[in-house]
Amino acid sequence: MGLVKKPAELKRMRVAGKITAKVFEKISNYICPGMTTAEIDRFTTASIKEYGAKSAFLGYRGYPGSVCISVNDEVVHGVPGNRRIQTGDIVSIDIGVVVDSFYGDMAKTIMIGVHDPEIISLVNTAEKALCAGIAKAVAGNHLSDVSHAIETCASQNGFSVVREFVGHGIGRKMHEEPQIPNFGPPGKGPLLKEAMTLAIEPMLNMGVPDVEILNDGWTAVTRDRKLSAHFEHTVGVGRGKAEILTVA
Repeated sequence: MGLVKKPAELKRMRVAGKITAKVFEKISNYICPGMTTAEIDRFTTASIKEYGAKSAFLGYRGYPGSVCISVNDEVVHGVPGNRRIQTGDIVSIDIGVVVDSFYGDMAKTIMIGVHDPEIISLVNTAEKALCAGIAKAVAGNHLSDVSHAIETCASQNGFSVVREFVGHGIGRKMHEEPQIPNFGPPGKGPLLKEAMTLAIEPMLNMGVPDVEILNDGWTAVTRDRKLSAHFEHTVGVGRGKAEILTVA
């Protein structure tokens, strides 16, 4: 089960989360049509260094970038490269930052001049699903209460939940126990304890939930090539209410 953080550790995670959110804010304001995903990656690298932090992703298991940039039908782990952002795209940005040996991890899907109501609904529902999951990250709840809240929000709005990728514990490592599926019945699994820290991250698809990995060995795309949206926050389990750590 996930590690309960001591007060001093939780304080350091708040710092890491705050810097992660500040970097993300800069990226969000930087992205515009015409730029390549490699340009976004270079900007991210420089922004992380400005805060005296390190990228949690660069070199992790061989990953070649500082940020995961997944466009349209790409679900997660999109590798930066020559692809240019176009008006009408949805761009999922996932960043991880290391500060004083502790990790922050967050993701959002950004709409670039999108007007299609179904696409807007997908993105908005993914963010609502994250909020629903976070609302259940309180001491005394079961781990699957988080999972069930996410799946319920997705299914009620007509979208599917990716099953191959899940949320996770986080702290001195990017990935700690427990794994946090974005689906399942309520009231199952271990009880959540105050000061556990979790990275909750729903990935919602417009079509089927199935994904496949491209030839780069990283980029996961929807099997039916319909759109996907991804949101994530690092949170601390609290009594009565979770604390979102990745806020600027």
